[in-house]
Amino acid sequence: MANTGSTLLALVTGAAIGAGIGLLYAPDKGEKTRKKLKKDALDAQDRFNKKYNETASNLTEKAKKAKLDFEERLEETLSNASHKADDILSAMESKLEELRKQNAKLQKEVKKEEAETKANKVVV
Repeated sequence: MANTGSTLLALVTGAAIGAGIGLLYAPDKGEKTRKKLKKDALDAQDRFNKKYNETASNLTEKAKKAKLDFEERLEETLSNASHKADDILSAMESKLEELRKQNAKLQKEVKKEEAETKANKVVV
């Protein structure tokens, strides 16, 4: 963007300097010189407008491309995060199931020991 600004500034400066030198060394009559200057100014304005439109178009295209690239990367990142979250949830569910089984086994052992303790007390 700064490079474009420098180019446009150089173009306008060059046109102004050219017009000034043209006035100083003009061999023609005043009216003819004014017509030439007007034509040159209009030509410079046309070049400026073309360059401006071209730059604006390029920037718009680059902005659209950057937006699409960003959206694609965001979608990919979200997809990866979703898959990782699913993997974590599956691992947690497996671990929970394993812990439930261990708990059930321990509960059975505790009940068995309590029953044995009661049986031993009744015998004594």
